[in-house]
Amino acid sequence: MTKKILSLFLIAAVVLGSLCGCGKQSGESAASGQTPVVLNEVAHSIFYAPMYVAIEEGYFAEEGIDLTLVTGFGADKTMTALLTGEADIGFMGSESTIYTYKEGASDYAVNFAQLTQRAGNFLVAREPIENFKWSMLEGKEVLGGRAGGMPEMVFEFILKKNGIDPAADLSIDQSIDFGSTAAAFSGGQGDFTVEFEPHATSLEAKGDGYVVASLGEDSGYVPYTAFSAKKSYIAENPEVIQSFTNALQKGMDYVQTHSPEEIAQVIAPQFKDTDTATITTIVTRYAEQDTWKSDLIFEEDSFDLLQNILEESGELDERVPYGDLVDTDFARKAAE
Repeated sequence: MTKKILSLFLIAAVVLGSLCGCGKQSGESAASGQTPVVLNEVAHSIFYAPMYVAIEEGYFAEEGIDLTLVTGFGADKTMTALLTGEADIGFMGSESTIYTYKEGASDYAVNFAQLTQRAGNFLVAREPIENFKWSMLEGKEVLGGRAGGMPEMVFEFILKKNGIDPAADLSIDQSIDFGSTAAAFSGGQGDFTVEFEPHATSLEAKGDGYVVASLGEDSGYVPYTAFSAKKSYIAENPEVIQSFTNALQKGMDYVQTHSPEEIAQVIAPQFKDTDTATITTIVTRYAEQDTWKSDLIFEEDSFDLLQNILEESGELDERVPYGDLVDTDFARKAAE
């Protein structure tokens, strides 16, 4: 997200927060005696399988949490929900917490658990390419992502690693809304498209495209998504954050010790419009590229890499302190 957009939603957050007490109040007890927690996720994707395992296997309930899951459909919307109090916890690319901190928010969002360690999108071509090389994109049109968002920044990071100038050596169309690029590609736009699941697999199933590269594999380990909460919420509700992290760790343990078929069966209720065979294919693809960490600890090396990517993309002009934006205490305790 650009700084201008972020400034606007920060202003909106302040105004909305002063007008209403949005969301469930921290410490409020549910009828069941559990603590209600509103989680706003950036998107609803099989990419986040460990979180859905934790929901479907009842791990949050075991930890005394009555979880409400809301999909924000964009990091800007998820961050706004978090800052206004509509959500207690946000799940999104951790670059959003850096942008918010840089804008000077006093009660900024702090990352306390990292879920994915690789990018979750794939490069799709119009025809199968057995020995794909990134140089094949030179002179081509690629349907990309929003400027300042992790999908686009990781894509450009890979291009630069392969000696390709994203601005001069190819054309990247960033005008199409998130989630609409697959339809545009099916309609004839672009030579390649960068797609999340299930869109990549859907394009293959229809014969409209073919996965030729994994951005997750070619970018290396990247702290792609993390859970965060406002600094004040963490300070006032450490036991809730710990219980939430404990539940997530159980979900992480499950995906590390079960087959893609078993994982797909568990999370299938979260994706009622997708058949189990397709879910299994997608889970297998993510498992094979080592998408999910074995723990939730957001290490400093990963945070440094994230800032490297932001700097290279021109989205960060000054680094922010790891100690301010990441708290690993909860994840370390959950992993014990």
